[in-house]
Amino acid sequence: MQRFAGAIFCALTLFLCARPLGSAAQVNPQAKRVPVLLELFTSEGCSSCPPADELLARLDRDQPVQGAEIIGIEEHVDYWNHDGWFDPYSSLDWTLRQTQYVDRFKGATAYTPELVIDGQRSIVGSRTQEILDAIQESARRERANVTAKLQGPVADRALKVDVRVDNLSFAQGDAPEIWLAIAERNVASNVKAGENAGKELRHSVVLRSLKKVGAANSKSEPAFSGTAEAKLGRDWKADNIEVIVLVQEKKSRHVLGAAVVRVQPG
Repeated sequence: MQRFAGAIFCALTLFLCARPLGSAAQVNPQAKRVPVLLELFTSEGCSSCPPADELLARLDRDQPVQGAEIIGIEEHVDYWNHDGWFDPYSSLDWTLRQTQYVDRFKGATAYTPELVIDGQRSIVGSRTQEILDAIQESARRERANVTAKLQGPVADRALKVDVRVDNLSFAQGDAPEIWLAIAERNVASNVKAGENAGKELRHSVVLRSLKKVGAANSKSEPAFSGTAEAKLGRDWKADNIEVIVLVQEKKSRHVLGAAVVRVQPG
């Protein structure tokens, strides 16, 4: 485990220090970007995960891939909750979501850190160049146009989001489902036990809730519109909340489109 973690650290160091970073040096901030969803299955109980968490944060912050708007979220699984440490951001729901991907990719078992890109490709969450290449490839695919607009600031820890999805006619699989994800940015833990004992772990964007908004028939209904509602948890900081709307096929797990919007506190 230590040897594996050390190798990851070296790879991450090269990523942080080397310039240019593949396509990163050619990024045009004015160019139109295609949203690409990165789901990192991770845990504070896993010693191999912090470098992947840091890499996701860097990708989310620097947006180094030409033509891609990287939407990164951490999904903390619960099967590492042993050896005296309970990950406060973990959930059985995210473990079950990862299991769906394991079935989709015909994997032997779930693992961390696993990065799933647009529901179509699984990569070890620290393989920098492979991840960059996969993001660039995903940004070239046709996808739905997704828009999300908040109905004013958060009031009484409740929010409403107007959702619009267009250009679903290209989808060839099963009926697309529309999901509302609530994530919290810039959270941290001082880990007291387990493989990361003694470390302060910081997380860029942590998934807090995920609920289905509706579904559409890509053949007879090439568009979808509706209003989604969500309630923020008591311990979530409203000024760190962002809302992600994603369109995902139920069986294939392919993400057909996504959009993200920051919450304005009331």
